[in-house]
Amino acid sequence: MPRLQGKRALITGGTSGIGLETARRFLEEGARVAITGLSKTALDAARKELGDAIVIESNAGDAAEQGKVADEIRKAFGQLDTLFINAGIAELKPIGQWDAAAFDRSFNTNVKGPYFLLQELLPLFANPASVVINGSVNPHIGMPTSSVYAATKAAMISLTKTLSGELISRGIRVNAVSAGPIMTPLHSGRSKEEQAAFIKQIPAGRFGQPSEIANAVVFLASDEAAFTVGAELLIDGGMSL
Repeated sequence: MPRLQGKRALITGGTSGIGLETARRFLEEGARVAITGLSKTALDAARKELGDAIVIESNAGDAAEQGKVADEIRKAFGQLDTLFINAGIAELKPIGQWDAAAFDRSFNTNVKGPYFLLQELLPLFANPASVVINGSVNPHIGMPTSSVYAATKAAMISLTKTLSGELISRGIRVNAVSAGPIMTPLHSGRSKEEQAAFIKQIPAGRFGQPSEIANAVVFLASDEAAFTVGAELLIDGGMSL
């Protein structure tokens, strides 16, 4: 039997990269899937590719929009079994080049928006339910130019622990997947020289693939992970070592 048969899932940032691949895998495993995205062009492309998925236009960094997403999920599914908090931005630059607006944009998209989405969805979660947070290897390493991005992901990894303690009594498990460099549009658009510089930092000697993250999210969303609570699964080719 498919591992997610009948489960109702929301994947934020589901129009490309890890989010889109996870949506594909969830559908293959029997889930009913909704995705969010901001670009109408990307949303239309994802709708065509995913077929049965519900597509919701939403700005992940706008806390005020998250109630609209919850309303759409309520209308479509009634309840929610799985949430994959995946939408985010990775802006990398030296500390001297940051301004307050860019700082707020990163924290709004990667932390504030997801936090209030989760708050809005709380009444909809089934018991049991699973929340998977897309973290990052960056809080575990001292990579130059990643100060703000790493701080946002450190916040989300912290929420994995604290919200696990708060929500497990309601049957909601919270876990995180923290990836190293994955061959998504973020990296595929880099020059060969830039890609080679990243690969030098990865003991496995290559970029990861979106499917390798999606497979882990499927596990954490499934009943196979019923005893996995507050965990962070590092999938980084050894980069954090």
